[in-house]
Amino acid sequence: MMGTREKTLASAHTLVVKVGSAVLTTSDGLHLSVMYSLVEQIARLVRQGRRVCLVSSGAVAAGRTALPDRGRSVEGLSGRQALAAIGQGCLMREYEHAFAAQGLLCAQVLLTRDDLRSRPRFLNARNTFMNLLDWGVVPIVNENDTVAVQELKFGDNDQLASLLLNLVEGELYINLTSADGVLAANPESAKPGEVIPHLDSIEHIADLDIESLCGAKTSVGTGGMRSKLMAARRAAQLGVPTLILPGRRADILDRAFAGERVGTWIAPATQAVSRRKYWMAYQSEPQGSVFVDEGAAVALEEKGGSLLPGGVIGVEGVFEPGALVRVVCGEHAVGVGLTNYSSEELDRIKGLKRVEVAAALGNAHYPEVIHRDNLLINAAV
Repeated sequence: MMGTREKTLASAHTLVVKVGSAVLTTSDGLHLSVMYSLVEQIARLVRQGRRVCLVSSGAVAAGRTALPDRGRSVEGLSGRQALAAIGQGCLMREYEHAFAAQGLLCAQVLLTRDDLRSRPRFLNARNTFMNLLDWGVVPIVNENDTVAVQELKFGDNDQLASLLLNLVEGELYINLTSADGVLAANPESAKPGEVIPHLDSIEHIADLDIESLCGAKTSVGTGGMRSKLMAARRAAQLGVPTLILPGRRADILDRAFAGERVGTWIAPATQAVSRRKYWMAYQSEPQGSVFVDEGAAVALEEKGGSLLPGGVIGVEGVFEPGALVRVVCGEHAVGVGLTNYSSEELDRIKGLKRVEVAAALGNAHYPEVIHRDNLLINAAV
């Protein structure tokens, strides 16, 4: 009898596969044998009737190699963006050759957070992806590093991949990394621990001591295992399982889909959040924080209530109505949501009853500071 992992691997139709720089590159440039092997395995999945989106890092690392005299000394945002402009072309050229050898087409898609923050642009991007996937084309997605400024960046491709799951309605997220999976101990601090084969739910991820477990970023990438677990936590909220695999192992995708218990399987939450709420919570970085008392936190987390002015005890940051903000109780992060009031207004009405809010502001357009429909509890931010 097949378990949940086996059933999902057998039935998943739309996959998001992310491969990092530590897998795709070496000190000498792109690791072509790894890349071509990955493409061969993806081609086999496509020939099975599956739809695959590939989120690929490696542009900056490839750009450094293309400039041997100065690439390794380049620092700063503008320098990295210039390297990405050079390296992205190198990356796509190899992907085009590799997929052509398998009789498949690939398509370059470069995104910034602003492309997904705007709902019309999000829907337009979704339509483009759906056409490509329907045609049997493999979209190769990367952050548009050449033009992305800090406020438009996803942070890293792990976070980009977690947002892409919502865009393409992915059913399985596969993260190919330099590690064997999630380890029971930090491999940089002592002897490498055993791979954790299965994490049952999002609560297990939230309870992990991620900082001591995950260690630092790789030398060529921007993420690390912490980022991968945060992306997996987001995927789980959407109802999508994650499989973290050692990307350089021979035929690793073939082995996983054949039923071999490799890597770490992270099960989805039993109750998925809506795609709209997921988009709302992760389409931008929080602009500030709203601090609440314990009674308000209980109402939000255990009773599914909205945040009222009377439960607010403090405000941090400067933001306008409609901004995404963190909701915090003491040292505990409750969630994120869209505020109906600006930081200045909230500072004036915190702790007040509704009739007092009207007196303080001259009106009371909203009874709630954050409506429950615009609030995601236990957000992975």
